[in-house]
Amino acid sequence: MKKKNMLAAALLTGAMMGTLIPGSALAEEASYTVGISQFAEHGSLDNCREGFLEGLKEAGIEEGKNLEVVFENAQSDTGTASTISDSFVSQGVDLICAIATPSAMSAYNSCMDTEIPVIYTAVSDPVSAGLANEDGTSVGNLSGTADQLPVADQLQMIRDLMPEAKSIGILYTTSEANSLSTIETYKELAKEYGFEIVESGINTIADVEMAAADLAGKVDCISNLTDNTVVSALQTVLAAANDAGIPVFGSEVEQVKNGCMAAMGIDYVELGKQTGAMAAQVLKGEAAASDLEYQVCSGASLYVNTAAADVIGFELDEAYLADAAEVFEEITVE
Repeated sequence: MKKKNMLAAALLTGAMMGTLIPGSALAEEASYTVGISQFAEHGSLDNCREGFLEGLKEAGIEEGKNLEVVFENAQSDTGTASTISDSFVSQGVDLICAIATPSAMSAYNSCMDTEIPVIYTAVSDPVSAGLANEDGTSVGNLSGTADQLPVADQLQMIRDLMPEAKSIGILYTTSEANSLSTIETYKELAKEYGFEIVESGINTIADVEMAAADLAGKVDCISNLTDNTVVSALQTVLAAANDAGIPVFGSEVEQVKNGCMAAMGIDYVELGKQTGAMAAQVLKGEAAASDLEYQVCSGASLYVNTAAADVIGFELDEAYLADAAEVFEEITVE
């Protein structure tokens, strides 16, 4: 990174003095190597990665031209996430993009004693994850974007669709800081909407089937978080809910496409673009990651899947469907 910033400075100085020699090393365009560490393989995180690369491209940093991307997926394993970030440090990448909280925490730890900046995304609560201070400033050479869920909007949506419902089930991974933080927000707001939150914690993806079946038998519906382990096993959760005849509400559009009945969710491609723009600033030397406060994705849109409603015999009001940003009439499982 230092060499490339020096090259950019030399190019600027040479241009001002009229001393650049065509074809010389100084006349070459700066290029970058970015390591992308993605914690799990599922739609929302894939969309983040896609958006991140689009954001870089919009800033003039494009794969195949002046950008080399090294991509690794941790497959929902925190140990693997640490190995990936350590490997990126060994390779001397110019920047690490960490997608999801566990990958962001691993990247931060790996880069702590280096000059490699970290730009994270899909981190629900950077403060509780130890990636930012209470005032939003960075704790080190990193920054990024937060996908804080619009919990109040989600609770209102569930109340509108299920006026008689009393309890909402939430399945989460006990080791994911983002999930723990979001559950606390649910608990704080649930009473305002007349709900009780029934939570069920898991340790690994192998625990999902039994926990989901048990939870589905206790509640009126399930609200899914952006918990990486649970989202990776979404079809298992949906199967348990379908057997119990209750709806599952997602937290973003991909979950609705895959079988959740509805969501007040955020657009992860746009979140990724926002992250890519921040990374471009750092790569170009326009800002240091440590000087950038993390940014929060704002706004929520209603997504509905009529096919998912049909599976459990849930009747959706046509007027409600008219207000949706997108309505899906089939379940798409990739």
